[in-house]
Amino acid sequence: MSVLKLITQNFRNLKGDQVTFHPDNNFIIGANGSGKSSLLEAIFFLGHGKSFRTSKVNSIVHHQENKFVVSIKDLEQRQLGLSKDVITGQSDIKINSERHSRLSDLAKNIAVQIVTPETFKLFFGGPKERRRFIDLGLFHVKHEFSLQWREFAKVLKHRNACIKTISNHSMLAYWTDLFCQHSEAVADSRDQYVNEFKIELSKWTKLLLPSLSEQIKIQYLRGWSQNKTLSAVLLENKDREIQHGFSLYGAQKFDVRFLLNKTPIDMLLSRGQQKLFLLALTFAQAKLIERVKRVKPILLIDDIGAELDINSRSLLSTAIDKLNCQVIITAIDKFALEPLVSSNKNYKMFHVKHGEIQEISDVDKC
Repeated sequence: MSVLKLITQNFRNLKGDQVTFHPDNNFIIGANGSGKSSLLEAIFFLGHGKSFRTSKVNSIVHHQENKFVVSIKDLEQRQLGLSKDVITGQSDIKINSERHSRLSDLAKNIAVQIVTPETFKLFFGGPKERRRFIDLGLFHVKHEFSLQWREFAKVLKHRNACIKTISNHSMLAYWTDLFCQHSEAVADSRDQYVNEFKIELSKWTKLLLPSLSEQIKIQYLRGWSQNKTLSAVLLENKDREIQHGFSLYGAQKFDVRFLLNKTPIDMLLSRGQQKLFLLALTFAQAKLIERVKRVKPILLIDDIGAELDINSRSLLSTAIDKLNCQVIITAIDKFALEPLVSSNKNYKMFHVKHGEIQEISDVDKC
């Protein structure tokens, strides 16, 4: 999908005016603190039910207000809306004026990918961030994965409860059998997705990191030894799990590692190269989502000038031309957008100041 119109109310410092986007490329210019990142945050919140900037939802609502609203209309005139009461924590979700109870209902209709200066957590934040990245793609690409994960999470919760409670150890064998079955099902889905992802990623690293593409590898670790069954691993480590009080192995422990010549990629690449690789990861996932055609991704890139020199931005411009999705990019000034903006591209340009968003016809007016 593409966002045609965005309406916000009491969201950060945004004034709440309606913004009409271009279906392809959109560039937003503004000083730090002007509200340009908040604009991306509003779209992201609608797609994920959370912020990419904070875990404290009460910091998102405008000062002295208790509720904020984010609503969009797409090119097919579908309307998605979310209001959040930060006092009660209650969310009001609407899709085409019909109320829904789950944030996942929204996520099925809008796929939002984002690259920010904080996305470097994908490298440094440990396996949790990388698991979140892969599972986000799986949610959109493998329709059965959402149910698989919910069932697995229930079984994991019961098994952990048995491990913690000595009186429930008689039930541990039962939940362990179920846990192994569900772990293997989830691992199989992830394995299939990672294999598809590797192929797609190779196309984008050749565009964005042409001199390094052949040396980049992805290592998939399913959460237990590749040479043993999960049931055997759990049996060998039963006492260790009881000592720790939770499941030490299984699908909840999977990881993907990004390697350059068998070394973690963040140890060898510059910050600029790391950002290009993060963009390649995001573009690859966006294309896999788009290929399914259930929902067309929206790509958000915050502060494009950070870490990227003009040569890197030229590579990025070529890659964006090959994407079949809406792109919304922020920058501090017009120079950071060179050479992304050119006369032969379809785009809209916006300027943000003190939360007010104004469409402009010429980048030189910024």
